[in-house]
Amino acid sequence: MLEVGLREACGLWIDRTGGWRQFLLILDPNAGSFPETNLQHPTSDLQDPTSNLPSYTSIVTKEIKAAPETRPRALAEPVSELTTNRLSVYLRCLNALDAAGVRTISSQALAEQFHFNAAQIRKDLAHFGEFGVRGIGYYVKELRRHLRQILGLDRGVRVAIIGAGNLGLALADYPGFRDDGFEIVALFDTLKEKIGRRSRGGVVIYDIREFKKVVKREAIGIAVVAVPAADAQAAVQTVTAAGVKAILNFSPGAYKVPRGVKLKSMDLTVSLESLSFFLVQGETSE
Repeated sequence: MLEVGLREACGLWIDRTGGWRQFLLILDPNAGSFPETNLQHPTSDLQDPTSNLPSYTSIVTKEIKAAPETRPRALAEPVSELTTNRLSVYLRCLNALDAAGVRTISSQALAEQFHFNAAQIRKDLAHFGEFGVRGIGYYVKELRRHLRQILGLDRGVRVAIIGAGNLGLALADYPGFRDDGFEIVALFDTLKEKIGRRSRGGVVIYDIREFKKVVKREAIGIAVVAVPAADAQAAVQTVTAAGVKAILNFSPGAYKVPRGVKLKSMDLTVSLESLSFFLVQGETSE
């Protein structure tokens, strides 16, 4: 059981992303009814791409002494988004290792889990400080704590979702976000019949006209846009006008944001088209 949980957390198919398969069933943000589908673990009929990973016992190392005190240092230069993405993957693996009681692990063992190389891991971590101990490797609890601090998860992040359709409601009720330090505190919509209702998990749906007031009251740091494409730019403008500087967008298209605001788009259609291209190329090469 420990090995299975570790592979789920460390591999390319991570439990937290299992919801994407469910999202394919609920991608119509126009739908007004509450969804019958809840986000769950990936179904057993899907192939696990981590099946060839080394066994759990092969990555355990012996603790020799107490972890030294280390602190992340201030950044001397900007860090790429690819690097921060890898930090998130490292953190997922460290969470599983910590839960399994593993005390220390080498960069080489981490590299085997991520299909990276040990030098890449050391380089990524070196942006933020010196966390390894010669002859021991990394203390799992300490490195996990530092990565949560680097990613801003130690203080908790409060999130609002604009769009209380099927996708917005599914996102609001996904329990994995809270486990990772993200709390969904509010939903917003324009339809009067939805205002005042709650998602199945208890998240209140507010009138979008109250967005700025709720953002201030709830100290919201991230806004998720899950509305039809035609309404997305207006939603983004509402978010930025309220002072929110981080936006996760699920609506297709490119949208303008002021300088100092980070907008990250998740366009599932682009991903599906990429997979379709892969299938076509496979057919032509046969």
